[in-house]
Amino acid sequence: MKFMLIVKADARSEAGVLPDAALLNAMGAYNEDLVRAGVLLAAEGLQASAKGARVYFDGRGRRVEDGPFAHTDELIAGFWLIQARSLDEAIEWVKRVPSLDGSPAQIEIRQVFDAADFGDAASPELRASEQRLREQVAARAG
Repeated sequence: MKFMLIVKADARSEAGVLPDAALLNAMGAYNEDLVRAGVLLAAEGLQASAKGARVYFDGRGRRVEDGPFAHTDELIAGFWLIQARSLDEAIEWVKRVPSLDGSPAQIEIRQVFDAADFGDAASPELRASEQRLREQVAARAG
């Protein structure tokens, strides 16, 4: 099962405050542990919402709102994408995320859909097409 570990933003991340060297080193070691365990699929930090935009959809209409966005606790500051056997295993990995300065933080864990989750709505042709796209993306990344 794939899980996205969503790092929630806070006032500091939205202000563009970057982690110090100690936290960067601790996060690097944590990421190395994830790689050694064979669970890490992707990991990225995100710029503050002031450097982003939202696109709202209303039928055929589109409306763009530039950041920054209110309600910091609803924003994302970064993520990991991991492969784990269960939600419990994903939780155990999240419990190991370094937090050197003791500041409050929140990481949300969400399971990623698999093609099998869609049952008959995901036809064999659609599944094959999805697999081809994944292989193309992997080939470009490699």
